[in-house]
Amino acid sequence: MTSIDDLFGKSGPFALAIKGYAPRQPQIDMAKSVALAIAKDEQAIVEAGTGTGKTFAYLVPALLSDKKVMVSTGSKALQEQLFHRDLPALKKILGKGKKIALLKGRSNYLCIERLNQHVAHVPVDDPDVMHQLAMVAKFSGETRSGDMADCSGIEEDAKVLPYVTSTTDNCLGKECPSFQDCFVRKARVKAIESDLVVVNHHLFLADAVVKESGFGELIPNVNCYIFDEAHQLPNIASDYFASRVSTRMVIELVRDIRLVYRAELFDMVQLGKTLDKLETAVFDLRLQFPSESQRGDWQQMIKQANVYRAIERVINDISFLYQVLKLCLERSDKIEKLFERTASLKGQLETMYDAQKPGFSFWFETTKRHLTFSITPLNVSERFRALVDNATSSWVFTSATLAVNGDLTHFAKDLGLNTKIMEVYDSPFDYENQALLCIPRYLPEPSKSEMGFSIVSIAKQMIKAAKGRCFILFTSYRMLNLVADGLSHSVEYPLLVQGQASKRILLEKFVMHGNSVLLGTASFWEGVDVRGDALSCVIIDKLPFAAPDDPLLQAKMKSHSGQGNDPFYSLQLPGAVIALKQGVGRLIRDRKDKGVLVICDNRLVTREYGRIFLASLPNMARTRDLAKASAFLEKIK
Repeated sequence: MTSIDDLFGKSGPFALAIKGYAPRQPQIDMAKSVALAIAKDEQAIVEAGTGTGKTFAYLVPALLSDKKVMVSTGSKALQEQLFHRDLPALKKILGKGKKIALLKGRSNYLCIERLNQHVAHVPVDDPDVMHQLAMVAKFSGETRSGDMADCSGIEEDAKVLPYVTSTTDNCLGKECPSFQDCFVRKARVKAIESDLVVVNHHLFLADAVVKESGFGELIPNVNCYIFDEAHQLPNIASDYFASRVSTRMVIELVRDIRLVYRAELFDMVQLGKTLDKLETAVFDLRLQFPSESQRGDWQQMIKQANVYRAIERVINDISFLYQVLKLCLERSDKIEKLFERTASLKGQLETMYDAQKPGFSFWFETTKRHLTFSITPLNVSERFRALVDNATSSWVFTSATLAVNGDLTHFAKDLGLNTKIMEVYDSPFDYENQALLCIPRYLPEPSKSEMGFSIVSIAKQMIKAAKGRCFILFTSYRMLNLVADGLSHSVEYPLLVQGQASKRILLEKFVMHGNSVLLGTASFWEGVDVRGDALSCVIIDKLPFAAPDDPLLQAKMKSHSGQGNDPFYSLQLPGAVIALKQGVGRLIRDRKDKGVLVICDNRLVTREYGRIFLASLPNMARTRDLAKASAFLEKIK
């Protein structure tokens, strides 16, 4: 078998196939670490800086091994890139490889049965939904995969998606008339037959929860697990190991029962009235909360009499619906699943009364229309460690941002990993010459009201020097909107603001214009790859500490304090360092890139912990002088 050194060497297959290829020692070293973990069924945690080539460094050993492999990513975008671009290219270069499959969660696939139901009975009097239904109906006759990402004109947040995709609750399974043509079933069969399956963290963890329950599986068992963008795993795991119920789930149940009511049970007037009453009660529950979106402590909220009464009314109405549906069971074969969903939701809603359980956070979140109640574990390490221990497999965790000041133990502890192979491979980029870090002088404290005006002033200066070509990344929508208003009439370059269009469209416009200024929050801090001339400056409004009033964070901090730890240093600081590293990583994406990073937060130099942030960032030249930063930008050709 050809060695890793030979494969990635000057005369290896990559050098022959890729124009301008040059061996990168960090990539070779990482590939050896991954190959060792796979061969010996070990765990490996690897941070690989931007430009290391970590994707090929883990895919090559995976493809050359004799094991069945699962590769999990943090985003569907990277999932598709691996499947459609990277893996086919690698198989061609290596001249061999495994049979590969792409597997997503069921909500990503067209459900033929639900499409047919809603085409026959248009769900709402909404021109957008009606138009999108027609587009999906056309797509259904052309697609082989059923992947809604391939449906032209249907964005990720399209209104029609809940009507043409299924959930575990409304899927009819083998009883579905379209079961043989089911795209979810076909995708899972293909995954079972393949040697390498590309999934995402959400699906992996959903599968873990299903397997724990003993009711089947979503992903076939494999011998090797590889997680890219692994820094996201602790938070996603916390989300999936939580239990939650929402008003949206109740409204979707009402909507699905109404479909059967209108098609088959229209003579049961009482059923229609019961559905109307439950729907009204659900919307009334949402009205007991402030109109703006918020998160809060459920233990405090449930003490309010009006909230308690509103929940009681919803539970009483769904209990009555349960009784009415009992009478319908013999009238329609479609009612049984809906009857089971009603019983399940009734039980979940009743948990909202009891908000006392050690080791868990009870919190709520509202959007404009809905309320979600969650019970979240404060520590996922035990459950994740059980996943690892119960499988005799190799486990590889990698990302460009796992270490805090060069140390990987924080990540390992979060997931309960007992790892022998722990490596940090620095980026091969010449950051000292390619990039300049500027921490401007005379900034107000981040919490001060004048901070927004300071950021606008700094942004104007940097945008002028860079001739557009800027990302401005924010930790809150409030500051984003404030700065967007301040720049809207004073910048001569195209201004793209998160919320104006989808993330994909905004990024396409940014690259196409070549001189745009893009303002974004959390979703633009990672998974964004803009190389070359279009991006020369990244401005970050402040250090990305989690919001101190977040109820889940508050519960975790209390737990850390109870264990004798300083919650700031054991919880808040590591999370902020990883988030900042992600934002900083947007600037230099290629050996030829040059640019300026501006962090508008004096705490980097005035607080003791600022040294930990700086030590965790690439080794860039630094200045506090905006004039020098402007001069650096003006010299970039």
